Amino acid sequence: MKTKLVSSTDAQNNFGQILDDVVRNGTQYVVRRRNSSQAVILSIADFERILAASQADRSKLEKLIKELSPNYTIGEPIEGD
Repeated sequence: MKTKLVSSTDAQNNFGQILDDVVRNGTQYVVRRRNSSQAVILSIADFERILAASQADRSKLEKLIKELSPNYTIGEPIEGD
């Protein structure tokens, strides 16, 4: 599994190419805006694998998310909920 960083502008301007890379090659993209990670683009197959993952695998994913965006915690409440 390959992960690439992309700016939100580049993601918008090259969405078709990024989508092809995600589907055909299993690449995952972390979309950044103003030097902060904002979203992940991944294939349906990768998403299903994450949902079915063991706690150990989810812990690895949580570690990656924290490294990419140190101010975000999985399961952190969103204001207004």
